[in-house]
Amino acid sequence: MLSCRGSSGGASGSGPSYAGSPQPAAAALAERSRRRLRIVDAQVHLWKADSPDRPWPPDGVGRAHLPEPFMVDKLLPLMDEAGVDRVVIVPPSWEGDRNDYGLEAAGEHPDRFAVMGRVPLASREAPGLLAGWKEQPGMLGVRLSFLRSHAAWLTNGTADWFWPAAEKAGIPVMVLAVGQAPVLGRIAERHPELTLIVDHMNLSVDIARSNGIASALDQTIALAKYPNVSVKMSSSPAYSSEPYPFRDMTPHLRRVFEAFGRERCYWGTDITNRMEKATYRQRITHFTQELDFLSDDDKEWVMGRGILARLGWS
Repeated sequence: MLSCRGSSGGASGSGPSYAGSPQPAAAALAERSRRRLRIVDAQVHLWKADSPDRPWPPDGVGRAHLPEPFMVDKLLPLMDEAGVDRVVIVPPSWEGDRNDYGLEAAGEHPDRFAVMGRVPLASREAPGLLAGWKEQPGMLGVRLSFLRSHAAWLTNGTADWFWPAAEKAGIPVMVLAVGQAPVLGRIAERHPELTLIVDHMNLSVDIARSNGIASALDQTIALAKYPNVSVKMSSSPAYSSEPYPFRDMTPHLRRVFEAFGRERCYWGTDITNRMEKATYRQRITHFTQELDFLSDDDKEWVMGRGILARLGWS
């Protein structure tokens, strides 16, 4: 099967050399099998309960993926059971623009968690936050979502200050802007040093239900020409109309992979979104066992190496 190769450096797919070995291919295969895949989930939401001492904004109530809080004590056992080494915590929008619990988790488990935090884009104080953003222990960058009432912020001037500021500060940005990929393209072109990571292939459950995945991915794939743009192939079970192994998603995932290449595609679960559709382990094996267009070396990048490199998480 075809296998894309990234062009931005990193490990080649040639494997180690075994000069003088009578069976170099077998030796290389054995070496790869001994090397355990490092697995990094590019997105998980963690949140505490809505409470008087920690209230959610009114528009957040009722939007949580699950009816109960999803906290470290639930996530860590799932990670350990499935074999997930690290998780990028994305604080959920329904809690408001707060990062305290994610940073608390990263502080307690710095070898397992780091955070892509939320910025209050419309606040007067927001521009002053970016200069010292990554000085917060456990903070890797920013995640923005332009959805619902905030969708217009991408085009009405509210977010205009953010892109040059993030570019200047060297802050990676994860962004979800369903239906607005061309706008992201213009931002990527104007700010070539800005690291932009498109979440969930810029898809939504509504797009999937209306059979619009292929056309939506046309817009996402158009962003591949910008080297500063990469993509999270995350939350794919939520967009599938089939049970595991979600074969209806295979051609879509392959299109994205072949457009962006292995060094700019990242596996992620967004596990609390449609949690009933698959176990954590199945969300891993969906990529490691069921996507036959991914080579072993591709999987090393997609399943963890790529997102660590892009975010500078050592």
